[in-house]
Amino acid sequence: MPQYFPLAAITDEFSPDLETAVRSMAEVGMVAAELRMVFGKNIIDLTDEELNQAKRIVEAQGMRVISIASPLLKCVLPDAPEVDPRFQQDIFAARHTFAGQLVLARRAFEIARRMGARIVRVFSYWRTVAPEQCFDRIVVALRDLAEQAAAQDLIIGLENEHACNIATAAETARLLAALPNPNLQVVWDPANAFVSGEVPFPDGYRRLPPERIVHVHAKDCRVENHKPTWGPLGDGAIDWPGQIAALVRDGYHGYISLETHWPGPAGDKHAGSMICGRKLRELVTA
Repeated sequence: MPQYFPLAAITDEFSPDLETAVRSMAEVGMVAAELRMVFGKNIIDLTDEELNQAKRIVEAQGMRVISIASPLLKCVLPDAPEVDPRFQQDIFAARHTFAGQLVLARRAFEIARRMGARIVRVFSYWRTVAPEQCFDRIVVALRDLAEQAAAQDLIIGLENEHACNIATAAETARLLAALPNPNLQVVWDPANAFVSGEVPFPDGYRRLPPERIVHVHAKDCRVENHKPTWGPLGDGAIDWPGQIAALVRDGYHGYISLETHWPGPAGDKHAGSMICGRKLRELVTA
């Protein structure tokens, strides 16, 4: 049966061991990888030798690296309102502050070129209690990153992240309208929007310009007071069949990438990712 979209995953959701991760990903039909934590480090902190090794491991499974899941702009914005304490801030071994963002960006672009990935994922600073007051400064930062990316034929993929200032589809759409640069696109994560209090599909999704969605993250949860309980893909509150059908209808041509988050049955994260990976394959198969 035909498959609507190629599948990928963030490798450390399957296993901290990259070889185990990509072998398991290939088993459930995935053809590409996003790199976030590798060899116990955030991707941005790997040496060139380690990056070359990681690329060899991925390619040995007949896969390619499609995205550098960097921590760019996942930090406190100085002189901004206080950080909103309701949202968990996941850092995945990244320790980079606002002061280091210029160097961080330069390294992220270098890594993307080395790995053959066109997408560099970025964020919008840790969410404050008044995110609208940060909007203009976020626009400036993302404009600069998009211009740098354009010079290197790369794409900045802004992920709507519940712990950051651009969290919902509504906030994302406003940001895109302020920055028409085609090298700034969206990593659409419906579950993150849901944690932020938005109905991601159909309400949130219809606000987004489909042509600026470069990548999609798949995970599922239920939420109470902005606190998610992650679970098997398809068992939570996200309308994944409806979302995938809309992406097909709107001509999306990118990857659907698993970001499990669910700890798995009896705390077995690898088993959980295998379950979710198989479910994702079902969802994208006609």
